[in-house]
Amino acid sequence: MAHHSQPSDTYQQALERAATTWGIEPEYRDTWGRWHVTTPEVKKAILAARGIRTETKEDLDRAVGERLLSEWGRLLPPVCVAGESAWPAGFPIHLPAALAQAHATLEVHWEDGTTSRQELSLAALESAGRIDLGGAAWVRKQTPLPPDARLGYHELELTVHGPQGENLRARMPLILCPDRAYTAAAVGDGRRTAGIALALYGLRSHRNWGCGDFTDLENAIDWAAADIGASFIGLNPLHAIANRQPFNASPYLPTSTFYRNPLYLDPERIEDFRASPRAQRWFGRAETGQELEALRSTALVEYERVWGLKLRALKLAFAQFLRHDYRRGTARARAFQKFLEQEADLLERFATWCALDDFLHRRNPAVWIWPDWPEEYRDPESAAVEAFAKKHWRLVLFYKYTQWQIDLQLARAQQHARDQGLAIGLFHDLALATDRCGADFWAYRPFFVAGCRVGAPPDGFSPKGQDWSFPPPDHDHHRQTGYRLFVESIRKSCRHGGALRIDHVMRLFRLYWIPEGMDPAHGGYVQDYCDELLHILALESVRNQVIVVGEDLGTVTSEIRGTLDGFHIYGYKVPYFERNDHGEFKSPQQYPERALVASSTHDLPTLGGFWLGLDIEARRSAGLLGSEESYRSQLRDRERDKQKLLDALFVEGLLPEWVPRQAGQIPELTGELHNALIGFMSLAPSRLLALNQEDLLKETEQQNLPATTWEHPNWRRRMPFTVEELLAGAARDYTRMFRSWLEKTGRR
Repeated sequence: MAHHSQPSDTYQQALERAATTWGIEPEYRDTWGRWHVTTPEVKKAILAARGIRTETKEDLDRAVGERLLSEWGRLLPPVCVAGESAWPAGFPIHLPAALAQAHATLEVHWEDGTTSRQELSLAALESAGRIDLGGAAWVRKQTPLPPDARLGYHELELTVHGPQGENLRARMPLILCPDRAYTAAAVGDGRRTAGIALALYGLRSHRNWGCGDFTDLENAIDWAAADIGASFIGLNPLHAIANRQPFNASPYLPTSTFYRNPLYLDPERIEDFRASPRAQRWFGRAETGQELEALRSTALVEYERVWGLKLRALKLAFAQFLRHDYRRGTARARAFQKFLEQEADLLERFATWCALDDFLHRRNPAVWIWPDWPEEYRDPESAAVEAFAKKHWRLVLFYKYTQWQIDLQLARAQQHARDQGLAIGLFHDLALATDRCGADFWAYRPFFVAGCRVGAPPDGFSPKGQDWSFPPPDHDHHRQTGYRLFVESIRKSCRHGGALRIDHVMRLFRLYWIPEGMDPAHGGYVQDYCDELLHILALESVRNQVIVVGEDLGTVTSEIRGTLDGFHIYGYKVPYFERNDHGEFKSPQQYPERALVASSTHDLPTLGGFWLGLDIEARRSAGLLGSEESYRSQLRDRERDKQKLLDALFVEGLLPEWVPRQAGQIPELTGELHNALIGFMSLAPSRLLALNQEDLLKETEQQNLPATTWEHPNWRRRMPFTVEELLAGAARDYTRMFRSWLEKTGRR
């Protein structure tokens, strides 16, 4: 039974209670196993960012009391999310004690359009608590769901009939979920499989426009199917980004997590581009051809130049579509209209932001981000924004058209993967972040908490910690709105794929908040509604038939990993981090079955880079290591780790005979040693294995150096082979090795 506690005796007690109420964890363990206490200063700063006054004990007690009243003083919760095993328990309602014996009517409006109705005697319901607030008593009753409950997104309406004829009425979203995520046949019954992780932007070809596109992806699928026998192609997040170097090129800091980057479109496969005389004249110009050839030959991806060309091509294609399909109401126009209806206001806001960004930057090239827009355009619901969207409807519609074309080309790529025998197909990646200067933050500001940034505490790869420079989500606002945006982010990331990687899956449980004015070493973890988020994730996984992999590296507790496993969400195992209590590398046989074992991540060195210490040198050059002693210490630690890894390879019988095994005799990186490292991962019982393209092709440079922007060519490195060369067998010496390991270890 719940009771309203008495006001705290001291300010510190009041602060602790408020911090607990708003989910601020009192301490955390870092990657070295050391405990860190969340300081009072950090707690106060996080509470202040949530709008809580912290000056006095009375302020804190008042805030806690108001939060309790907001919970108990409403008939229904903001949302009910329940797994199948919890359906018999029903959902809670809150009533003034005087109505505890009243009669009620319950209606559930199922998502298929049908309705269930039942009468309830509240006196017969199980009591689940009581509280006294502000001189009034409130009771909690546990209310059963109708017997015909089923999975899906429904709406529940409850009417309580008072003794004097007065009624209390409330509605809430009812989200009924499975208790486990989807398990594909490809990994069912203990079967194991493997795939290649590609940086799509880095694919090279003789025909693309300087950046990998969806046609290149289809050709890479052909190569992976024929040369490797892969079951999936892992991709970097395809989210929309600003395509501006170096500050807005990260796929992990998108402008929107709901929509994808038109940079990946192949304009030449768009029907309207091929049919447009203007587009073909422009495409045939010598200057256009020269720029295309120059972009194909650059060492690094030139985002702004590539996007400049594609934007021109796409606008010419759209003009053709307007003239010959849209205005005539053809079958293609009807298909486009159906897409618009499906996307509704989410696409409307995104396209409006894109149009404003396009228009205002062309008008004033010094305006790069929406906080610099004229004030009347900074509010998505302002009259000025509405007027702009009406006046520039063609520009808004153009950005909707680009998303339609992405949907069509990506759907083709996934179908092509399945047709080529890839049992899973495309393996998408959902980023954690959203750019504070991007579309999502502009469109949905109440869903974020200003005054804090998300990051990570110091660890071995980032000794100063990481400040990811984006605002944390307001999990209370997400819950108050029935998790609509969370649902959309998962659903849209699942579309046209067979698996989904969730970057920093700990987000579903907690995030590391860094208050404004503090550095990453001074932050604290703030909890989220993990059980509800995980059940929604399971529902979308089952409905979309998508395997879910949670990137659970870093300060993820064993309890979190156990919960994820219970939901059949696959863990993420990178050998660098798989150690026992003595710091030795675990044997592959100790890896769990329900996991993806990967050679690296986007934030970590390649296998070759790890062995050569190139990541340490890069961090030193970027000024991330602090003192020279820190640099030397990391070099010493790396030598010890290499020796331990050699020991682990020796135990598995993977070392060539010539490799010395005595301490202090670390061999140079060779092809045989590189192959042994890949074989080590292949031996794991984990049902998924992903080898990064860099590790397959024995490259040494990593795609991204965390905590840098201009200091490192992040997200721009290109594959050494073109897709045409891959298809011709240029990489067969590399793929033969990987394919051999897959055959030896039963991953085929």
